[in-house]
Amino acid sequence: MQIAPAARGIARTVVDFAPPPRCSGCGEIVTEQHSFCLPCWQSLTFLGEPCCECCGLPFEYDAGEDVRCGRCMTEPPNFDRLRAAVAYGKTARQIALKLKYGGRPAAAETLARFMARHVSDADPGTVLIPVPLHRWRIWRRGYNQSALVGRALSKRTGLRLELDLLRRIKATPPLKGMGGKERAATMRGAFALAPGRKGEVKGGSFTLVDDVFTSGATANACAGILKRAGAARVEIICWARVLPGKDD
Repeated sequence: MQIAPAARGIARTVVDFAPPPRCSGCGEIVTEQHSFCLPCWQSLTFLGEPCCECCGLPFEYDAGEDVRCGRCMTEPPNFDRLRAAVAYGKTARQIALKLKYGGRPAAAETLARFMARHVSDADPGTVLIPVPLHRWRIWRRGYNQSALVGRALSKRTGLRLELDLLRRIKATPPLKGMGGKERAATMRGAFALAPGRKGEVKGGSFTLVDDVFTSGATANACAGILKRAGAARVEIICWARVLPGKDD
């Protein structure tokens, strides 16, 4: 009969000594996990309508439905739709770097929390595929940050996650500092379907998961592999995207 009071006492002790939730951006104490303090929240630019129907580039005004930006009209990408939770900026960059290089895998839950709204209307049969890393980079880093975000998104949305359907077969140098054409050339031949799994792609709907969208070279290369294998639809979902004229 005394077990319950003892258990309650232990629980209170654990709560008393548990670290408080902290802002995902700056680390200040906040009221709940995977949230932001007011200054960090105000520094984020959340993306949505009105925007390019294809790449999600924000428009200054509503131009109507199914309108594409100039780039998507002149150089149609391999993917059908891209959406990002926020514009790339100081706070968005800080949390992406914490996940990517800072050994903070819990940050994936924060990213997924704000990315989920863009996949809430996805077909239930849509398959999530994290943009793969080359094995050498996984060995150095210890994990694929996109796979962590994909796992968190899968839990939130109920969509199936496939970790090994798409593979990175060529190690590539960092793309930072390269122009668009150079990036595309660098990514050529970097990805491939896992052997014997082409039949799983034909006619299917897929959403590629990534942390940051810069020029689109990586996402376009991945989408191209799926499209050539017969995918009916390929979308991209990411945490942040670099907007034209902004530093990446």
